[in-house]
Amino acid sequence: MKKFFLLAFALMLTASAFAQREAGTLSIKPRAGVNIAYYGESQNSFSMYETSTSPRIGVAAGIELEYQVHKKVGLSAGAIYSQQGEKAKISNGWGSTAKMTAKTDYVNFPILANIYLYKGLALKFGVQPGINVNASYTSGSNTSGDLSDLGINIKKFDLSIPFGLSYEYKFLVIDARYNLGVTNIVDSEEKTWNRVAQITVGLKFDVLKKH
Repeated sequence: MKKFFLLAFALMLTASAFAQREAGTLSIKPRAGVNIAYYGESQNSFSMYETSTSPRIGVAAGIELEYQVHKKVGLSAGAIYSQQGEKAKISNGWGSTAKMTAKTDYVNFPILANIYLYKGLALKFGVQPGINVNASYTSGSNTSGDLSDLGINIKKFDLSIPFGLSYEYKFLVIDARYNLGVTNIVDSEEKTWNRVAQITVGLKFDVLKKH
């Protein structure tokens, strides 16, 4: 009998940890993590002599609000500071190379539908407008400046399609999403799009519940 009660108690704890939120619940979700960012390009924007590129690892941090329209469907909106860009190794054509990092940082505003598939597991997708707040570069140990100095003019507005998965356990939320840029971010005939894989860890607190 004692073992039965212990098992029942453990099951109740598990059920409460993964309990679905009722419709009408409003939650706040601060979160922070890392970006793995690069550019998708029709033609390279840095140099005709570029030899290779690699992702820029940056910070993602911000806050989201989620409203539960159904126990299995939530709608969320937020503001996320996102360090994006790309690293490049550039050749001058005569055997000499230089390393450069393009730093294009944004404040993004993800608007998502969150479909709860099983317990704390949710599928998410939506749209994400973004505002560019930094467009700079570093090269070598002491060279830096604005990308516009290199003739690369970054547009102020960006639009991406975010999609991914999140997992909730009690107040903890682990979120993995991919932001697929759909607008050309460079003021040029050459096409350049943002590509960002983002992993964050956050907390989720209910601030309003339907009685």
